[in-house]
Amino acid sequence: MEPTDGELLERSRNRDPEAFGQLVDRYKHPMVAYLARLSGCRERAEDFAQEAFVRFYQQLGRYREEGNLMAYLFRIGTNLVVSDERRKRRWRLLEPFLAPANGHGKGPREELLAGEEQCQVSRALAGLDPLYRAPLVLREIEGRSYLEIADVLGVSEGTVKSRLHRGRQLLREKLAPYWNGNGSH
Repeated sequence: MEPTDGELLERSRNRDPEAFGQLVDRYKHPMVAYLARLSGCRERAEDFAQEAFVRFYQQLGRYREEGNLMAYLFRIGTNLVVSDERRKRRWRLLEPFLAPANGHGKGPREELLAGEEQCQVSRALAGLDPLYRAPLVLREIEGRSYLEIADVLGVSEGTVKSRLHRGRQLLREKLAPYWNGNGSH
């Protein structure tokens, strides 16, 4: 019989590396899948997941098992992606001052492959602020309930619904040029 999360956590707290390895094995695939959709990049998602597990391991003594370990891990991963987005945004503000004047960089438009709907939707989703992207990914792609999303993001269900509504609006606006036949935007 498989040990429960609680049993594995207790053994992990007692420095049993095999127990913690079992927890990682149990949750790594859903974590990476979620973070890949949230970040838009599978390789980065694997890095985020690994970092989330490291941070969780460092916080083992403070975590209380109440049957929501996946939500807790998703919250750590979400926070890592949001922090990374903030860092990238700050660097983007500095890029005009740091980039060489030869113009070799490719912008998002040059990277888009015309006619690939999935790419357009992924790009539009990736372009959303993580505040709106995270609940959209959790609801529309991961199929999570409002309560689960609220738990993962550490907000109320009302906030989740509000962010989902606004996120869907923003996504529609971003995709409008593509849907209306003007894929050059």
